[in-house]
Amino acid sequence: MSSVSMPHVAGTGLEPGFRGVICASFGAADGTAERHSGSQPKLDLHFDSASPEALSDLRSALGSSRVGVRLLLSGPTADIRTAAAVAAECGLEQEEMTLLSDETTLRAIYCPHCNSTTATVEPAGSEVLCGGCSTILTTTDHFSRRLGAYLGYRAHVEEAS
Repeated sequence: MSSVSMPHVAGTGLEPGFRGVICASFGAADGTAERHSGSQPKLDLHFDSASPEALSDLRSALGSSRVGVRLLLSGPTADIRTAAAVAAECGLEQEEMTLLSDETTLRAIYCPHCNSTTATVEPAGSEVLCGGCSTILTTTDHFSRRLGAYLGYRAHVEEAS
């Protein structure tokens, strides 16, 4: 996080140099984050999903904050993990983020063959068709914070040898 003077983030009510808790909720999780932020100054953001526009707004809010800011993310796992990856790109450490996940929603599966992600409700160990390259992937419970997705690998690869 930078303590350099940044322009006002349009529409967020965030002044340059904000130090408090940014509560970002996704989907139906509106209000969940605010209940877990304590008495610190807060900025409440709500997005339908982790769309490119929403992630851009989150980047802007984080860019206007300063050292000491905390980020509280709530909502579907795929959305909050994607937002956490963006926050890490902005310089936040894992210890500065709290993730409140709704585990009943879609999981993003990363395909190492084409570098795309595919959304699924299937649990770890199941097979899904990659939306990018049509490879059948076995899903894992290994989550990459950098990619914001669970890792997949080519199904039945050991049988092909």
